[in-house]
Amino acid sequence: MSEVEAVQRRTVRTLIAGQVVGGLGVSAAIAVGAVVVTEVFGRDDLSGLVQSAQVLGAALLAMPAASLAMSHGRRLGLGLAYGLGAAGALIALVATQLELFPLLLVGTALLGGGTAASLQARYGATDLAPPQARGRALSVIVWAQTVGAVAGPNLAGPAGDLASALGFEPLAGPFLVGAVVLGLAAAVILLWLRPDPLVTARRLSEAAAGASAVGSSAEVSAAEGAAAGGAATGVPAGSAAGVPPVRRPARRTGVLRAGWEAIAASPPAVLGLISVVVGHTVMVTVMVMTPVHMTHGGASISVIGFVISVHVAGMFAFSPVMGWLSDNVGRIPVILGGVLILLVSVALSGTAHEGHSPGLTAGLFLLGLGWSACMVAGSTLLTDAVGVAERPAVQGASDLLMGLAAAGGGALAGLVVGSYGYGVLNAGAAVLLVAPVAAMLIPACRSLSNTRSA
Repeated sequence: MSEVEAVQRRTVRTLIAGQVVGGLGVSAAIAVGAVVVTEVFGRDDLSGLVQSAQVLGAALLAMPAASLAMSHGRRLGLGLAYGLGAAGALIALVATQLELFPLLLVGTALLGGGTAASLQARYGATDLAPPQARGRALSVIVWAQTVGAVAGPNLAGPAGDLASALGFEPLAGPFLVGAVVLGLAAAVILLWLRPDPLVTARRLSEAAAGASAVGSSAEVSAAEGAAAGGAATGVPAGSAAGVPPVRRPARRTGVLRAGWEAIAASPPAVLGLISVVVGHTVMVTVMVMTPVHMTHGGASISVIGFVISVHVAGMFAFSPVMGWLSDNVGRIPVILGGVLILLVSVALSGTAHEGHSPGLTAGLFLLGLGWSACMVAGSTLLTDAVGVAERPAVQGASDLLMGLAAAGGGALAGLVVGSYGYGVLNAGAAVLLVAPVAAMLIPACRSLSNTRSA
């Protein structure tokens, strides 16, 4: 095993540990957010703001984490994000105990740092992975979120008992557990993510670029000597320049601007971005209103929980399969498959009657499965399409836009369902899927085809 392979294995193991622990903390804390507002603060009308604050916090904290990763590596970027999540959970605990609603929103927004870290961790697994294995490396990190997503909400009862024993409001218990567990996730990353995968990848890239430059200079000198009457080398000048020089984005332009510029310069990167953003927005928009649709039909809480669990299984359990397909079949075919799965999903969900039905359960499972395909293949394509130096900025910009779009979609979903119904919401999601993805797919494929034929 080479040194790079050993570092990659250690990186993936560490990121998996961070994902399991961090995902547990985020899901445990956020699961009770709406209930806290209803039961502690007595405001049903404000209950949705907690989830919105967490989603917005995750989006806005993506760029600081990416900026730190760009300047100091993945370890500090992810460690900071998990640390902010732990601090947010503590603030939410204090806000619940003191019944301070604005402070609760601040805490849940910072709790979004845990989500931001979980999202950016998937890219850390690709820093040292060879191109033919990037999809699998990324998908394993996505899959690791399954444990936390499923187990976290089930800690609400024991966490409430612990909080009561310590003299806190029982509903604040999950925030206490979230603070401890997210702090542990930060410690795992800061202590074990060594050597830093992004820093190592940059050094390797710079070394390869330097070797290429030396080889090209030698060839040019030999060619000049041959032209002057010296011995011919038989090697055309410049043929060894196979590694592009490493460019570090200028700090003056800002990380966000550097990310947008790098994405705009690469049609495949645009396709990867569109796939991730649209897939995530469609998933959040439909999923967030499904419990409401089922409640209107008299479905019980246990049945709603079962359907959401099936949806979560679709999101995470099959992500390694999507990674394997991305590496062996191709990123674009998997994206296309994800879009088709999402279209079938919204068709099934949108035509399902209120309450519970097999069609709705199947639709929510496929909603998660289509999200997984778009997320894994789109993120991998986005990573493939840009250089090592630009990746943190590009990945941060992607997560920022993804979070903002999902937050906007979730906010509009309630208005659409309230005014027009759940079926219209799914129809709108179908339009969202077809229009931007189809518009970007054709030029991106042409660009790839031209590159291969050049």
